Parts: sequence; structure tokens; C-alpha cells
Amino acid sequence: MRFARLGPRGREVPVVVDGDRFLDLTSVTADIDGAFFENGGVERAREAAASGSLPALPDAATQRIGAPVARPSAVYCIGMNYAAHAAESGSEPPEHMVMFMKSPNTVVGPDDDVEIPVGSTKTDWEVELAIVIGARAQRLRSTADAAAHIAGYALGNDLSERDWQMAVSGGQWSKGKSAPGFLPLGPWLVTPDEVDAADVRLRSWVNDEPRQDSRTSDLIFPIDHIVWELSQYLTLEPGDVILTGTPEGVALSGRFPYLSVGDVVEMEIEGLGRQRQQYIAVRAEED
Repeated sequence: MRFARLGPRGREVPVVVDGDRFLDLTSVTADIDGAFFENGGVERAREAAASGSLPALPDAATQRIGAPVARPSAVYCIGMNYAAHAAESGSEPPEHMVMFMKSPNTVVGPDDDVEIPVGSTKTDWEVELAIVIGARAQRLRSTADAAAHIAGYALGNDLSERDWQMAVSGGQWSKGKSAPGFLPLGPWLVTPDEVDAADVRLRSWVNDEPRQDSRTSDLIFPIDHIVWELSQYLTLEPGDVILTGTPEGVALSGRFPYLSVGDVVEMEIEGLGRQRQQYIAVRAEED
């Protein structure tokens, strides 16, 4: 199944994406969030869709697309998880899995405008496969147990301010990862039966020029290992998001300029859809 959330920010309507139809899920759940996954929401939605009881959402094609998951309790990120990206960052492939966090309030819709932060000179793009947790995971016994705790997958852009991440970070990356709007997510959440997320193509473009082009089969630490290892150190909750790492082709490599006002970034992951953001100056705050 493919799930999405449509409508104005903060008032999104949960839907099932059925071809070119968007089926209103509000009779099944108020939102697509941790409670939805924890209480069998995916199966209830599947049954309702199969029964024909879900009405089509009117004017869906003209509505804003929100993030496919309402604000998660945590966003975990795996760093330098493609060997070529580690190399362009000036590092050897990691022996141990690198983890950092983004603030959950960075999550926005896939096509929302993104503000380049005040004072930023090194805002960078990163196309990534996102895992969405469907069931609580703590101290899983093996990687074979991971799949039962995954609700699905989505496309994410792990935006980074590289000076804040590295030069003034004190050694902790999250400062450069948590500016407002720094995680466009979606357009869809796709359940594992719909996509072989272990081997899909992921790409990015800036102003129509190709940047990244790789496959998730090149991950150093694969999907099931990521979920298993994280569960040894922390508790993964339903609705949590895990970003699995980005391939080579970012501005940090020195081969491309960082993002500026007016730039357009597009990203795509095979089977998970496409997103597009325009990068703008910070809007003046309203009184």
C-alpha cells in the first residue's frame, strides 16, 4: 500500500494512494502516526480499501502533499553509509555504524519551499531512503527480526548546513542537521510488500543537473542491520523515522556549489516517488 497526507500544513488528511485516486482514511484513523501503526492501522486500512468503503478525496490533485508520517517522536540518521560518499567527505568507510539525530520538527512536505538559514553558506542536499518504524523495537535478537518492525519506506532529503555540522559542531553533527524544513519527506509511505527497498535506485538533481545516482544495494550497513543495531542502544517507537545514508554527489565533495536562493532540488527513489523543493530566503516573521 501507499499512504500519503494531503492538505494545509497542520491539517493534513490521511489517504491511501490507489493509482490516480486518493482514498480518504479519516474513517479509519485521524492521522498516519505512531498510534496508527501501533494499533494495526495498516491492516485496517488495507481491509477498508479492499471493501470499497473509503471515499475518494475530492480535489486531491490540487492539494498540498504533506509528509507521509505525522511528526515522529525521533529521527535517527546513519552517516557515511555509502563508501563513495565517505570518500568524498574525506573519510574511510566506517568500521562501526555512525548515528546522529535530526529534530523531529524538521519534517516537512516533499514539495514545500525550504528556507536557507540566516548565515548559511553551505546548505547541502542528500537523497536518502527513509525507514518508518511500525512496531516497537528494543534489543532485537537478530537482523532477521528487523523486518517485522518496519512499517514501510519513504524518500527523504537529509539537508545539512556543513559549517554548522563540522566546523562549529563541537564534534556533534546534529547542529547542522536541524534547521527548520531540513527534512522534506515523501510523497508516500510505501509498505514493504510494494518495494524491494534493499535494491532501489536513488537520484538527485539541482536546477535540472544530475548530482547523485546510486542504489541502496551499495549501503555499507543494510536496512535490517540498521534497525537491529539501533535497537541494541535505544528503543525505536512506532512512527519513528530512520534515514539510512546518502550516496556520493553532494556539495561537500567540492565538485558542486552549495545551495543558493532560487535553486531547485529534485529527488527520486525508484518505487517511492519524487520530490521537488525551491530554496528561498528566510521569510520575515509576522508580528
